Amino acid sequence: MVFVRNTQLGAVKTRLAATVGDQMALKIYRLLLKHTAQEVNKVSADKKVFYSEYIKGVDIWGEMNFLKGLQSKGNLGQRMESAFRSAFTKGYQNVIIVGSDLYSLKSSHIETAIKQLKKNEVVIGPATDGGYYLLGLKMSLPALFCNKQWGSATVLEDTLIDLKSSSVFLLEPLNDIDTFEDLKKESELLKKLKIDVKTYQ
Repeated sequence: MVFVRNTQLGAVKTRLAATVGDQMALKIYRLLLKHTAQEVNKVSADKKVFYSEYIKGVDIWGEMNFLKGLQSKGNLGQRMESAFRSAFTKGYQNVIIVGSDLYSLKSSHIETAIKQLKKNEVVIGPATDGGYYLLGLKMSLPALFCNKQWGSATVLEDTLIDLKSSSVFLLEPLNDIDTFEDLKKESELLKKLKIDVKTYQ
């Protein structure tokens, strides 16, 4: 499962847009979406994209035969919990969700998560900002999605406290691109976007 925001000017990557402007933020997010779609598409599994506002008919996800759905209402935790519950209700036994904000995400991360989920109860891909970019479950665990400050630096730590009696496998930490500081760490992406960091300093 991949959670995405609908690509509307001024509605994506707002913290990044504060430095680079709405147009560039939208361009960056579209590039991140394309990268995520291509990497997830390499993985042999059923795939579904969940849009934030409305289901888009023709786009890269459709071209790659992803199933399409809409995120439920509520905060990020409530929306993720709803998506997991829906997948388990349909009979899936190993379910993984990934974000769409990572240029360093590779199909190998997801393949490792699938492999490890067969041996562990939970798989987590830690983000360097204190959150996580991937979560894999084999059963519904509603407690993971309650009492968290979503978007804060304590999400991973609080989640691991909830999982202290579970077997958890941690993937390598990756850089989640939310701010200009995060973007500066991605030299390949900066090159592709023809962004000179000095322009924004």
